[in-house]
Amino acid sequence: MTNPAAPTWTPFHELPRAHGAPLGAGRLRVAPADFEVEEVLGFPPDGDGDHLLLWVRKTDQNTEWVAGRLAATAGVAQKDLGYAGLKDRRAVTSQWFSLPRPRDREPDWSTLAVEGIEVLEVHPHRRKLRRGALAGNRFRIQVRDWAPDPDRLAERITAIRTLGVPNYFGEQRFGRNGANLARADALFHGAIRRPSRHQQGLWLSAARSQVFNQVLAARLTRGDWDRPLPGDCLNLDGSHSWFPADTIDDTLRGRTARLDLHPTGPLWGRGDPPSQGEVRALEDGAAGRFPGWPAGLARFGLEQDRRALRLLVPDLGWDLTDRGCGLAFELPAGAYATAVLRELMDWGQGGED
Repeated sequence: MTNPAAPTWTPFHELPRAHGAPLGAGRLRVAPADFEVEEVLGFPPDGDGDHLLLWVRKTDQNTEWVAGRLAATAGVAQKDLGYAGLKDRRAVTSQWFSLPRPRDREPDWSTLAVEGIEVLEVHPHRRKLRRGALAGNRFRIQVRDWAPDPDRLAERITAIRTLGVPNYFGEQRFGRNGANLARADALFHGAIRRPSRHQQGLWLSAARSQVFNQVLAARLTRGDWDRPLPGDCLNLDGSHSWFPADTIDDTLRGRTARLDLHPTGPLWGRGDPPSQGEVRALEDGAAGRFPGWPAGLARFGLEQDRRALRLLVPDLGWDLTDRGCGLAFELPAGAYATAVLRELMDWGQGGED
């Protein structure tokens, strides 16, 4: 069975912006060192236990391949190796991995250096590192050939620090040219059967993320992405907690204006979204652009959840150089650096993604 009327979606680069037109264009990832990411775990190693935590710097390699090489070097099964999140390939990224503590020998991690893998620290730990078990990521990004007007850039940076940016899922979520979305649609309509667990997870996450992005885009176009509406579900800043707000009073408006609370959008799954009234109608309308997707996400076992529409970047820093512009900032887990960059500039990729 195929879908005779496959849905269309708004590509990431066409989604509406909050702070105006881009301040010119530049190039990203001309060299891996132009895009540095450092994982913030949020807790220290235990100092004892049956596992090891490895602090690893990788250059121009993807996380899953590095996990395989670490497992092989330690002589353990790759399924027993853990990491908190996937990191960019075309970059220099530092992140934590865990693996069962070898009993018979100490692995020679230095042999991996020629493959772009440096094991910088090794600590005993009590448990396997689980996906999502991190606080956030620090970014240092060099944008080549971008020379915005310094006054306009300073003004834009101040606006972003003060008001935040739309919390879009980034383009890498959707695959090249939206391939993960096309495959998710085919999966929902029975055109793909028995994909691998990994593939299915990628496709389901992409579909769910696109519905969220469409809701956020609609709120942005209306001008209320950062204001609470009756029927909204409001997120407490710095947490995953949210609560329904059937009515909006001055207290909730004030807390949202002070960035203590944020409106949320749906992460679709089983059951009905908890939003009500006008907000629920808007969310249903966005999901209705994708026939079969809400039911498909529920059928494959995802649960309803919420995600903040607004992303705060209070520490965003910048430095103009003769090569372009350097940017530095920290984001919580699950947030995308490209959601920040798109409020500043357009870009092309300087190298393979």
